[in-house]
Amino acid sequence: MGGSHSREDLDLSDSDSEDAESRASDNSSDYGTPPPASASSKAASGAGAATPASIDAIDRHLRSLHLKYNEPISPNPSPGLAPTANPAALNAVKLYLHIGGSSPSAKWIVSDRLAAASFVRAGDDEDDDAPASGPWCLVVGSKIRARVGPELQLKTFPAQRRVDFVADGVWALKFLHADGFGDFCAKYHSCLFENSYGVAATDEGRAKVFGKDFAAWARPEDGDESIWEDATDGFSPGPKGSPMPPRTPTLKPLMEDLREFEEPVEEGSGIQSLALGALDNSFLVGDSGIQVVRNFEHGIHGKGMSVKFSGGNTNFSTPKKALLMRAETNMLLMSPATDGKPHAKGVHQLDIETGKVVSEWKFEKDGADINMRDITNDSKGAQMDPSESTFLGLDDNQLCRWDMRDRRGIVQNLASAAESPVLQWTQGHQFSRGTNFQCFASTGDGSIVVGSLDGKIRLYSKSSMRMAKTAFPGLGSPITHVDVTYDGKWILGTTDTYLILICTIFIDKDGKEKTGFSGRMGHRIAAPRLLKLNPLDSHLAGANNRFREGRFSWVTENGKQERHLVATVGKYSVVWNFLQVKNSQHECYQYQEGLKSCYCYKVILKDESIVASRFMHDKYAISDSPEAPLVVATPMKVSSFSISSRH
Repeated sequence: MGGSHSREDLDLSDSDSEDAESRASDNSSDYGTPPPASASSKAASGAGAATPASIDAIDRHLRSLHLKYNEPISPNPSPGLAPTANPAALNAVKLYLHIGGSSPSAKWIVSDRLAAASFVRAGDDEDDDAPASGPWCLVVGSKIRARVGPELQLKTFPAQRRVDFVADGVWALKFLHADGFGDFCAKYHSCLFENSYGVAATDEGRAKVFGKDFAAWARPEDGDESIWEDATDGFSPGPKGSPMPPRTPTLKPLMEDLREFEEPVEEGSGIQSLALGALDNSFLVGDSGIQVVRNFEHGIHGKGMSVKFSGGNTNFSTPKKALLMRAETNMLLMSPATDGKPHAKGVHQLDIETGKVVSEWKFEKDGADINMRDITNDSKGAQMDPSESTFLGLDDNQLCRWDMRDRRGIVQNLASAAESPVLQWTQGHQFSRGTNFQCFASTGDGSIVVGSLDGKIRLYSKSSMRMAKTAFPGLGSPITHVDVTYDGKWILGTTDTYLILICTIFIDKDGKEKTGFSGRMGHRIAAPRLLKLNPLDSHLAGANNRFREGRFSWVTENGKQERHLVATVGKYSVVWNFLQVKNSQHECYQYQEGLKSCYCYKVILKDESIVASRFMHDKYAISDSPEAPLVVATPMKVSSFSISSRH
């Protein structure tokens, strides 16, 4: 277990007497965020903190010579021209490399004392005369050539005229000139936009991608922040009339007082998924069966009974989805029909009390077998309903509701069924065009949010699955998981490299507050916020480790607000404070360009890749705790982290 171990927030030394391998000091923060600049460093010029004397002297001397500076960094230089390392050029940088990972000996070393940072198209260095048409790449001297995209995890530090990013290592650029830093950032955003959407970052290109309703997504700096401010003011813990402090009372215990309870799982039954219960038990789904564990105020533990997959025709692979139903006495298990693909032809119904698979349901519509890629409950609290007989299904181009009763409304007699019973398609729509649905979730009232391969997020009301009430545009990355708050006001989408937080609130023409599930939001749509790892933590998580299953903490009661967000990245469980993310005055957002990104989080590190990280139901948040326990499951262990407010 541990915090965010980043040393990326440390000032890079530029003094003349520095070593070739400049050691990082030990004054890192929990979050890997640069320390606040002094009042004098917050000038609108963006020059930031005082520059070391040697750089200032060089800059003054060069400018006193009235040299003609090069043109600003061009996103389309002439083919074949290598970036020049001219100290007077706007794109002149000092290049650093981070070594040592998270060990005590970690440090930044100087990799190149003078290099040029440029953006070029892939193929610019070829000999033919044809203009290059490949994606934009970042080129730094002779050492770095990387495609511009979210995988760079690029983070800016305006006060230090510095940019950090990941490209087969963690690198930092220190710009010699303030104008060069600003020019680089502007060109980077333009290249990122074009690589993501295939159109130039012009007003026409942005309008084509986002349309007029989502103008704030195209130019966040011109957007309306009042929705975020209203949401923050609604339950801010700070003094009346004052902005929320950079670190809220809610988050401080999470950073400083986590108590861990860890238990190994049964030998030979590696955990594949986690089904948290809101009532007495939770369930660890493994290769050969299910281990039942008890829910307590300090987490889940205790070796309860083990349910082996038995009864009926149980020739199915390890379930990839486990859905609790009927007051958590039954569980639907969905196994892929083909290895490597999530689609299934049906579900197995497990009676938890008897430990038997009592039925194998088939997905069928109009007499034809169909596949589903995901299932979920009708609403966020539906698993606690003892009479629940319906659930939601999703496939690439289908959204529907399945009913476990027959058409006459009578629960089918599963014990005497000669063949697999057929689920009844009671509501839904099969879309003719490629929607490429990937994931979905439901609100407390049964409204549905769906994430797609193209990055779009669609909102459907409970009454209609035919047409989305609101469709948020994609940011260039597929949505692999989606969650929504109980009240439907906030959506959390997961991509491989970041989480996206979207506010669905809008004010209708009559002045009433609504959400995008119930009506068209119009043009007053706030820009989303991104939740990211800093470049060092992203690199340490591993090249193949991606964000998975970003979730809100779990409430099922009107008037209660989720407090935290959690996601997994390889061996990391990463937690954000929800209130802090929404606070527009938070230090992370100062001097940022484009969509605001929050880097303030807590990392819990495990010894092996994490299967799932989820907060228990809000009912298990005891009186001295700001949050219910966090459960982190790896294949061979399950850990519960309870949070205490007592200090």
